[in-house]
Amino acid sequence: VGLGAVGLNAAVQAQTIHGRDGITLPSPPAVEAEPVSDDYFGTKIPDSYRWLEDSKTPETRAFIDAQNAYTSRYFKQAHIRSSVVDDLDALEHVSRWSMPIERNGTYFFLKRLADEEQASIYVRHGWPAPGSANKDQRLVDPAVLSRDPNTSVSLAAVSRDGGLLAYGLRQGGADETTLRVINVKTGKTLEDELPAGLYRSVNFTPDGTALFYTRQNRQGTLLYEHVLGTRNSRDTLIFGNEFHGELLGNIDLFYAALTDDWRYLVVTINRGVPAKRVDIVYRDLTKPNSTFEILVWGIDSRFSAIRANNAWYVKTDYHAPNGAIFKADPGIMPDVWTSIVPEGPDVIEDFSIVGGKIYVNRLKDVKSEITAYTLAGKPAGNVAFEAIGTASRIQGKTTDRYGFVSFESFIQPPTLYRIDTTTGKRDIFAQPKIPFDSSQYELKQVFYKSKDGTRVPMYVAGKKGLKQDGTERLLMTGYGGFDLSLTPTWSPEYAWWLSQGGWFALPNLRGGGEYGEHWHEQAMFEHKQNVFDDWFAAAEYLIANKYTSPGHFAIIGRSNGGLLMGASITQHPELFSAVLCGYPLLDMLRYQKFLQGPQWTTEYGSADKEKQFPYLLKYSPYHNVKAGTAYPAVMFFTGDSDTRVDPLHARKMTPLLQAASSSGRPILLHYSLAGGHSAGISVEQQIQDHADELTFLWTETGQPARLPSNSAPR
Repeated sequence: VGLGAVGLNAAVQAQTIHGRDGITLPSPPAVEAEPVSDDYFGTKIPDSYRWLEDSKTPETRAFIDAQNAYTSRYFKQAHIRSSVVDDLDALEHVSRWSMPIERNGTYFFLKRLADEEQASIYVRHGWPAPGSANKDQRLVDPAVLSRDPNTSVSLAAVSRDGGLLAYGLRQGGADETTLRVINVKTGKTLEDELPAGLYRSVNFTPDGTALFYTRQNRQGTLLYEHVLGTRNSRDTLIFGNEFHGELLGNIDLFYAALTDDWRYLVVTINRGVPAKRVDIVYRDLTKPNSTFEILVWGIDSRFSAIRANNAWYVKTDYHAPNGAIFKADPGIMPDVWTSIVPEGPDVIEDFSIVGGKIYVNRLKDVKSEITAYTLAGKPAGNVAFEAIGTASRIQGKTTDRYGFVSFESFIQPPTLYRIDTTTGKRDIFAQPKIPFDSSQYELKQVFYKSKDGTRVPMYVAGKKGLKQDGTERLLMTGYGGFDLSLTPTWSPEYAWWLSQGGWFALPNLRGGGEYGEHWHEQAMFEHKQNVFDDWFAAAEYLIANKYTSPGHFAIIGRSNGGLLMGASITQHPELFSAVLCGYPLLDMLRYQKFLQGPQWTTEYGSADKEKQFPYLLKYSPYHNVKAGTAYPAVMFFTGDSDTRVDPLHARKMTPLLQAASSSGRPILLHYSLAGGHSAGISVEQQIQDHADELTFLWTETGQPARLPSNSAPR
């Protein structure tokens, strides 16, 4: 058991801290250790920094200020930071668009112009003819709503006739939003406003006179109806109270949606995060006082449903770990449903029905493929892309001729297409102009063996002709959890790294959904170590094949990926030179007690359970720090607005690691007072944050070459 459990006086002995490129720092700020002890089934576990869990005390605020000041001393000496900011400005201050929502030939979407800090909500009337001067009309501008550049808006819902639009208003990086409604024709905001909360879904009623919304709290989710023009206190609870607070292994989270014909209100209930069981019920809105009917209920499998052509089409992993699609009969066991797209060797990631066709997104060795089928399940072609990358699901209504799809990769900025489901023809809806020449880079996939012999895929990207002699820097990222598949997506941070001549790698660790539910299950609960073993094997493969060496090896991960970084620090510090640990889970004995932590016990387990406590203690990074270990350079990155993973993890781990490390390398805390776990911060704030991350990682992986003042990739 490491220092997090036995306690440590963190009055760090005076020493000079040496960063690369000539950066020197004094000893980290002294932090008082005040051990308290918890008894876990007869095992006493002290915690030296329990007092840092409370973010609001004067002592914790003083700690944050001292650590931020210490981190600032590092960046004031970092020679490359100004050029990194210039490069990122060119990569990030570009126009961007979201996927549009179509209503009667009118398109609603988010768009951010190159010189703006936040996206606005726009409307486009009709598809522009070649050479036409069709102009997008701005409906909601966050800069008008607030002077705070970290105020953002999201498009929540559009009424059936396109006359009303609901949007979310977010402050900083918090997950909570405030909901408002605007009249599209007049541009006036209605008096209706739903207070800040976690809204999982928002839908207008078919006649546009009310909103259905789901709001989550610590006990689960509730579905309400808000009649426009009435007080919020009169909102009607219409679903969820039956099992609110009922824990079927975890909190129940659900969202609501209306079918494309606006007839049925469909509620999809996820039992846990990720869901081990999904229930689906629906209500016929054409029948007054109708009750919810069951589409599927009580089966320990996952389901998602689309209604088309007066029938229910359901994707499920029931007896099909890689996924299958059925035509479903409500309330009947899936065993007797009609098979439409049977399970195959490649995992079905998602599906949609547009223009009367079923479009199935598969991952073939983690590469996106989209295949079309008739509603009877007969093959009807595919949607081909020219390179390795990530294709979105095709979005649109079941009866519409046109849908929308996006495509991107680590070396290909995202492009949005409108696709004709009749002819297959694609037209560009939006394409950002980014100073990055994709033709100068290559993206490939390799496979390696993990500790237990499992074959694991990994993406590797770099400039064409880049040396492979162990002298180049390499940045690797990963996640490995919650059934999330990591595919090649565009990132200005990764693009910068590649443009400077570094390698970039992404291993597809177990715990994700890249190979179906079996792949996910191999890294849950007591099997979580498989994620870490896959990760370390990836690092060893890259070193053995001379992509890089430990002294030039940087890693980055956030959230569950931050837990991966914590395990990297404590289990194999010798493999890496620099670690960016963002918004991390690190104290795995107490994570479930804070913010959204209770939702994740279906993935990790809980130390409150006697059988699960031992394996959590064995890998919990906070409890496996060991004094006198030569740890790599580490920067913990978090902030006050993270309302998902409590920043206490990074606050507690920072002084623990600072006191324990014998390497003399920097251990820093980058604690944002504006940003949080998810999107929402301004472009300028994002540039500054990314510049800090990249400056740290590049500097701490070797002596950087002299960069010109503006080295934006061409």
